[in-house]
Amino acid sequence: MTASQTASHSLIETALKTRTAAMKLAALSTEEKNQALEAIAQALEAAYTEILQANAADCEAAKSEINTALYNRLKLDENKFRAGVAGVRDVAKLPEPVGRVQIHRQLDDGLILKRVSCPLGVLGVIFEARPDAVIQITSLAIKSGNGVILKGGKEAIRSCSAIVQAIKQGLSQTVINPDVVQLLTTREETMELLKLDQYVDLIIPRGSNSFVRFVMENTRIPVLGHADGICHLYIDKSADIAKAISITVDAKTQYPAACNAIETLLVHQEIADKFLPQVATVLQVKDVELRGDQHSCAILDIASATESDWSTEYSDLILSIKVVDSLEQAIGHINTYGSRHTDAIVTEDLEAAKIFLNQVNAAGVYHNCSTRFADGFRYGFGAEVGISTQQMPPRGPVGLEGLVTYKYQIHGDGHIAATYSGRDAKPFQHRDL
Repeated sequence: MTASQTASHSLIETALKTRTAAMKLAALSTEEKNQALEAIAQALEAAYTEILQANAADCEAAKSEINTALYNRLKLDENKFRAGVAGVRDVAKLPEPVGRVQIHRQLDDGLILKRVSCPLGVLGVIFEARPDAVIQITSLAIKSGNGVILKGGKEAIRSCSAIVQAIKQGLSQTVINPDVVQLLTTREETMELLKLDQYVDLIIPRGSNSFVRFVMENTRIPVLGHADGICHLYIDKSADIAKAISITVDAKTQYPAACNAIETLLVHQEIADKFLPQVATVLQVKDVELRGDQHSCAILDIASATESDWSTEYSDLILSIKVVDSLEQAIGHINTYGSRHTDAIVTEDLEAAKIFLNQVNAAGVYHNCSTRFADGFRYGFGAEVGISTQQMPPRGPVGLEGLVTYKYQIHGDGHIAATYSGRDAKPFQHRDL
């Protein structure tokens, strides 16, 4: 057996262990799962020092090899860590997603149909940096009754190992088999994981657009994710200037490496002369590099934007600016260059806001607020496994509802289909109970 075959065989065994543990997890009560989540939260808190030390070592080793955006995702400070632990406890407070009866229908006397929510099975989660994603995804997997196989980037291996070790320690104190959570550590395992369509039910990639696109192109397993985070903010002619400046600065600078930070600012021509000099002053104080179209450059002393700028996710302190003639042109630009992630309008004109929200094709469309609200935690999901920009649900920040499917159950008493077909067919009742 070659080294590649050995690795593949080993990973299949790991996947089978995960699936076996997940099947038992799926049958547990809400109380048992919530107790496990609290045990995980406590174990993470107990391992706080070790986890942050491991992350500091990862950051030190990677600082000269990765870009600023990836480094910011890698760095796990106290605030991120505390938010992650709080997220575990928030997930425990969420309603039970498994076993919900979505349809309860009497087909005929003694013949009852139910559609019941159930776990997906085993999740394969692959991510660059983002060690805090391990905490979020594991908590959601436990609550939704799914097993999870995690593969972090090589730059985060120490951090992820320390976090998973704490999670397994917490689970060992509960009725849940720690095999329900697995961590892979090599690139070879990533490629093998993408081949496990018989054992893994969903792949969730989190990282750069090129990384997510690579995953999507190299697996037959369904993929939940987004390839780009090209978000827009449109300042309408009826915008409140102070409000528009505050929202623009937050959407670009609050966390520029995030996929929900804006990359393009669109400004209506009637307000451009007044708005752009004011917002540019604030943005440049915060070290934002501005690039503009011809109209913007006539107002501001900034570099010219190229065609590629409109379709670039900077994930950095860079912002492209375009002056548009109308609301319709702004919507057209967004639907042409956007990634269907999150786009926002600032306006006091409610009709303009309504048109924008209805016609912009994105998972998130906002009025008079920052695109940075596109987040599972901020939506009240407790945490998120990722953000999906696909047309079919789940869409946008994906929490528990994206990790369950459903099955149809029918209870009968000797019923046969022949009774309901042919000349003397008995009619169905189809009565909702």
